[in-house]
Order: sequence, then C-alpha cells, then structure tokens
Amino acid sequence: MLLLLGLLLGARGAGAFVMHVASSCPLAANGSLLDFELTVAFNKNPLVCYDPDVQRFNACDWKLLQGAAEQIAIALNNDSTWVKRAEARRQACSKLAAQFWAQTALRRTQPQVRIIPSQTGNPSTPIRLTCHVWGFYPPEVTIVWFHNGDMVGPGDHSPVSSIPNGNWTYQTQVTLSVAPKVGDIYTCSVQHDSLEEPLLEDWRPGLTLEVTLMVAVATVVMLLGLSLLLVGVHYWRAQPPAPGYTPLPGHNYPSGSI
Repeated sequence: MLLLLGLLLGARGAGAFVMHVASSCPLAANGSLLDFELTVAFNKNPLVCYDPDVQRFNACDWKLLQGAAEQIAIALNNDSTWVKRAEARRQACSKLAAQFWAQTALRRTQPQVRIIPSQTGNPSTPIRLTCHVWGFYPPEVTIVWFHNGDMVGPGDHSPVSSIPNGNWTYQTQVTLSVAPKVGDIYTCSVQHDSLEEPLLEDWRPGLTLEVTLMVAVATVVMLLGLSLLLVGVHYWRAQPPAPGYTPLPGHNYPSGSI
C-alpha cells in the first residue's frame, strides 16, 4: 500500500511524506460508545476512512489525492487483514471504554481549601480574603462565603472559574473584601460531588503569622529572664551575711548562717 502511494505521489513530483493510521472512540456523556473512527492519513490529511457499519474503507479525500485515496481504499478492502485490524480496534474500544470512563470521568477527588488574607489598601475594606480550593475532580464546584454564620450575597464576592492543573484535577478561588472586627468569623464553604457535606474553612481577624511568632519568641525570652531573676534572688537570700555585719531588728537569717 505504501509503495503504491509512493509511486503515485512520485509521478506528480511529490517530496518526502508521512503516512499514519489513527483511530478514535467518541463517548457519550454516560460513557457509552457513540462511534468508531479509523483513518489512514497522509501528512495529517485524511485519505481513507473506515466505515464500521459496512466494514469497508472509503476514500475521504476528494481533492488533489482523490485518485490515490480511491486506489488505497480498493487495496485495503481486498486485503481482509486490514478489515480485521479495524474490527479488532473497534472491539477494543467497546471493552475498554467503560474501564477508562470509570477511572477518569467518573472518579471523584476531594478538594482542599485554605483562606489567605491580604491587605487591600482600602480603609473601608482593608482585608481581602482569598479562598483557595484545589485538587478536586470533577471541575464543577460551589463556593459560598459566610460571615458569622450568615451567607454573603453573590454581589459581595467575585468567583473565578475552575482551572485545570494538568493532572486531571482542578483549582479555583473566590475572593471577599471585608472590614473585620474582633470576634468576627468568616467561613468559606465548598460543595463538591466528592463530599457528603460541605467542606468548611474559618478565618478570624488576629495577628499575622510573623507577628504571632515574634510574640511567642518574646514571651519565651521574658519567661526565661524571669526564671533566672527568681533563681538569682533565691540564691542571694540564701547567702550568709558578711563577717561583722549586725542584722537589723526583725531580720532573721537561716540558722547557722551567723
């Protein structure tokens, strides 16, 4: 077949070429097999297409290579090996489609969520809360903000559509600009097919991580200094008075120290 195509193209002054066979199995939304396609292509241009209903190859290029496509189709139909190969691929599609569909499209991967605050520079709403949601599949997800248990209206936050990660999972984020007060609780609620109940992540106004670490270090240093001071005072009080020292009335030293 390739020799035949080469001779035909060589007669027209054709140069180097690439010929390949490609097959595909379009699936319906429920994973069932819709169709089977097998194509013999030249330089990515379809020449001959397989018709599974009648189990025959037909020319599908009606331009410059129409004559070559018709002769290749005749050669393939006269060789039962190519029809058997095409039918074997079609049977493989029918058997493997359900398995691949279950492992890919029907699988459920639970999302992860985290709230990250940032400064806006706007005195009326100085904090922007970004609810990051990632690692979930399928891509459909619902994200809702709550303030002290009350849902924040859609007009008060801006959703971002899901973005593929390249590993069959998705990510998205929703931001909310707020003016938090002491005692406020902001909650990001994530609803997804992989979850039996919404996934909740809370944020409360308070010290930043850097400030919290500084306060913790200062507290430890202060406690260590206070401990050393108490030990020093105790050691000083336990020391005997200097020779010739007369204690004041009412000042008693431990027995045996004078």
